[in-house]
Amino acid sequence: MQRLSSVILIAIALAAAPTALGQDSRGDLPDIGNPASTTITLDDEYKIGRMIVKGLRDTGQIVEDPEVAEYIQSVGSALASHAHEGGYRFHFFVVKDPGINAFALPGGFIGVNAGLLTATASESELAGVLAHEIAHVTQRHIARSVQNAGRTNMASAAAVLAAILIGATTGMPPDALMGTITAAQGLAIQQQIGFTRTNEAEADRVGMTFLANSGFDPTGMPSFFWTMQQRSGSAGAMIPELLRSHPVTTERIAETRDRAEQLGRRSVEDSTSYGLIRERLRIQNMPPETNFRELYADAANADLPSSDQRRYGRAMALLAETDAASAAEAVGLLKDLVERRPDVTLYHTGLGVAQLAHGDGEGSRKTLERALELFPRNVPVTVRYAQTLMYLGQAGLAHQVLLDLFNNVPPTPDQARYIALVASAAGDTGDAYYYMSEYHVMGGDLQMAIDQLHLALAVPDLNAVQRQRFEARIEELKEYLPKGRKAREVASPATPDDSGTGSG
Repeated sequence: MQRLSSVILIAIALAAAPTALGQDSRGDLPDIGNPASTTITLDDEYKIGRMIVKGLRDTGQIVEDPEVAEYIQSVGSALASHAHEGGYRFHFFVVKDPGINAFALPGGFIGVNAGLLTATASESELAGVLAHEIAHVTQRHIARSVQNAGRTNMASAAAVLAAILIGATTGMPPDALMGTITAAQGLAIQQQIGFTRTNEAEADRVGMTFLANSGFDPTGMPSFFWTMQQRSGSAGAMIPELLRSHPVTTERIAETRDRAEQLGRRSVEDSTSYGLIRERLRIQNMPPETNFRELYADAANADLPSSDQRRYGRAMALLAETDAASAAEAVGLLKDLVERRPDVTLYHTGLGVAQLAHGDGEGSRKTLERALELFPRNVPVTVRYAQTLMYLGQAGLAHQVLLDLFNNVPPTPDQARYIALVASAAGDTGDAYYYMSEYHVMGGDLQMAIDQLHLALAVPDLNAVQRQRFEARIEELKEYLPKGRKAREVASPATPDDSGTGSG
């Protein structure tokens, strides 16, 4: 994911210069007008951020692992709850990139590279990065950057995003696409990378307040800055991408340390999930030729002096090897962890997945049913349980449990797409189209969402409740489509209720 910060500002610039590519006929993109005389609204920011996230998701750049997604959203939400900015609904996600970087998109979308999360030494350091990025959003630094951009930069940015959009829609090979983008960039692109020194200082100050108010150690922010500076100063070391977009100086580190001391240093114990997610992502980002057994040799059994975190890491590493013997060993490790710490959801889901990998579908089912009793409507547990039910050929029950979950917890786009597949396997074609419609609503493609609902209405044997629901949703979406009203108001899917009517 090279130059992601450039792409972010390019996308914003294009949205601010509709004459470059023409007004979108579906009304999905904001009509911001002349950036020199018009302010970008919060709704415009949301549409831009959503568009970029959709592009990342469509190209497979986002980690869709339910355990990882649940964790990063929980940490981010704890921080964002102290932002007191009612105009934003923050969404946090992890990017499949081993580089050390994080970025704020317009509209409350915060991305963190997997490499950054594994590079942190504490949960407060991770929270410090997230808090800093949240502050960039609440202080509207990205919108301000666009407002300050000149017409020449806008034209160059529009040309670059045009190349990106063409590549995405025509399936242009990545190398050819990068060549097209490079040719379009010119000199203006360098002027759009990163934030000003004033922006960075403000994000540090505001973000550290979020950090302290959320119960994390405020020294986590300067601590991670110092670590990054040390890495960049090592002989032969590559400069982390984070430092390219967020330059760190000795003065900046000193200022954040002083601020942290004023807020009060505190001793904060990392959550169990933090260490386990780090191990999980470390395994996922290692090259396939890695000798995982050797890497986690110290965690081969409970008699060796290793931590539960390392044993969990070894279990995940064994599952990455995809053979029966490795899966069997992973089951043993995870059973021991579950018995000793039944309060950790990651051990339960890990054991259920390991049992399934070993071909023990019934064992996986029992494990996850027990976990659901302990953690009702927990998203990773329920999703893993549904996957096991699908393995056992029980698509109807999988559909029911997912419906119960997502009637109470809004799904991510990936989860909406998954329940559509489950509904289809369960023979409920109407609901399958409905869920795919909601998936497209989340991505901002309202016309595609309406098309999916028309397909749902064409399914034979719909009951009256389904038909009324689908028709009402079409009318709702049509109202937003031509008028360009706030599409984010319909971005939370209204899943069919569990009323025994055929909609679940």
